[in-house]
Amino acid sequence: MKTLLKNGTIYDGTGNEPYVGSVLFENDRILAVGPGADESAADEVIDLTGQSVAPGFIDGHSHNDWFAIKNNTKKYFEPFIRQGMTTFVAGNCGISAIGFSDDSAHVDKVGAGLFHFDDTTGTYASFNDWAAAVDQNMPCNMAELTGHCSARASVSGSKPEKLTPDEEQKMLDLMERDLQQGAAGISLGLMYDPGLFADVEELKKVAALCVKYDRPLTVHPRAESKVATCYPELFGRSHLLRALDELYEVAKGTNLKLQYSHAIFVGSKTWGDLDEFQEIFNKMRAEGIQAGYDIYDEVLGVSVITVIMPTWYQALSKEDREKPFNKIKFKAFSWAVPKLLGFGFPEVQFAYGGPELTKYEGKMVVDIAKEMGVKPVDAYLYLCEKSNFAGRVNQGNYTTPELIKRQTTDPNCLFYMSDAWIEENGVQNLACYDVFPKFIHDSLLGNGDTLPNTIRKMSGATADRFQLKDRGYLKEGCFADITVFNEDEMKAGVPDQFKPFGIKRVIINGTTVLDGDKLDEEAIKTSGRVIRCG
Repeated sequence: MKTLLKNGTIYDGTGNEPYVGSVLFENDRILAVGPGADESAADEVIDLTGQSVAPGFIDGHSHNDWFAIKNNTKKYFEPFIRQGMTTFVAGNCGISAIGFSDDSAHVDKVGAGLFHFDDTTGTYASFNDWAAAVDQNMPCNMAELTGHCSARASVSGSKPEKLTPDEEQKMLDLMERDLQQGAAGISLGLMYDPGLFADVEELKKVAALCVKYDRPLTVHPRAESKVATCYPELFGRSHLLRALDELYEVAKGTNLKLQYSHAIFVGSKTWGDLDEFQEIFNKMRAEGIQAGYDIYDEVLGVSVITVIMPTWYQALSKEDREKPFNKIKFKAFSWAVPKLLGFGFPEVQFAYGGPELTKYEGKMVVDIAKEMGVKPVDAYLYLCEKSNFAGRVNQGNYTTPELIKRQTTDPNCLFYMSDAWIEENGVQNLACYDVFPKFIHDSLLGNGDTLPNTIRKMSGATADRFQLKDRGYLKEGCFADITVFNEDEMKAGVPDQFKPFGIKRVIINGTTVLDGDKLDEEAIKTSGRVIRCG
């Protein structure tokens, strides 16, 4: 059946100025886009007067590969569809649901403690196995990165030492296998076990695979703040900039597609790093490195509760943690770091830590401390221990609206994303609900890039970066992934209410999955497809 969307304001994903026109599509492909509207060519005509039409939004940094293999995918994808997303690039931060070997003794280490193979249709070691399981068996389209953490864990578990030559080759072979099968690139997670144990020489070999196959290397850097627990020195060059120096060393002398993930500046003392951060990207691009970064429109971030805990303390036994010297040493650290970082317990909200701690969900650590009648550091340690050091927190001071505004117009900011997923329990990440409408909202209020560029960074620019063939544009021959929104509602919307605003219709591969508020629950069972790259 041929469907005509007429009289909408067309943003085609190129960044060009919009115009009032029509989109004609049949089955899963766009037949025509333009200012005319030949209704006689259509079996169904939908009048979109007063509404805007864009390519389906692409979330360029996602972890929803772990949720595409769930037995029931609806609750994990519905919030993203309702904010206009049709496609994900998943497997980020080195933690992909693929990239290991079937016979690995360390499959339990894949997921880095953040993600697990619970309530899934199975475990799928390779890209091909995963693709066969989820293609047309999930709500949205998905391209998949293969993760360095997953491959390294498969070979050696959480081994902190340098890999043997044999282990290293096995790890590289796993990632190359997935690239050959259609993975969109390789991801690094240099804050996560076991990625944090990789040295520069190991990372250069991983990067060489991306150069060989002309795919991006996406990177969760080793530090995103002035001071981080991965570096022993508290003073001197900003740890965020040191981590970026490391990536420059990895990419130097190549044309690597280096994609720096979620460019945030955690702690007020880090906010001044943006100028040099951008200068380093300009330098890399001038040298032929295809470097860029991505952002979300959030000043809060989600992480594990131990993100502000030094690794030496985590490694101690329960008995050793109780020793006075170690307690004093940790408390001295917790006193010094906020002063150096501009971030501390007043900015940490407890999100989840298990059934025993539900009464503290949504509360700031400082308020929990008052409730308990203890100091914030003691409340924090209590939450860590009671959650078995696996609790979840939402943290402030990740960035500011002013920094985000500057980043949106930076040519090195290649696309926008969410870095969000639906958790089983506790306080959810706001980005699951309205991060892309917020970008549009800010643009319409003059607090971001132009609207054509904003739409491009949520569609065509992301498709270009990851070589998502025939996605990201409203063009003849492209897949009919389409998002319809109302600009007046976007401008007047109130963000951060755990719900979207302004989205009127979402079409995935030619199937309308959202019409107004109505989600087609039957259609989303099969509407999403795997995107093979290369």
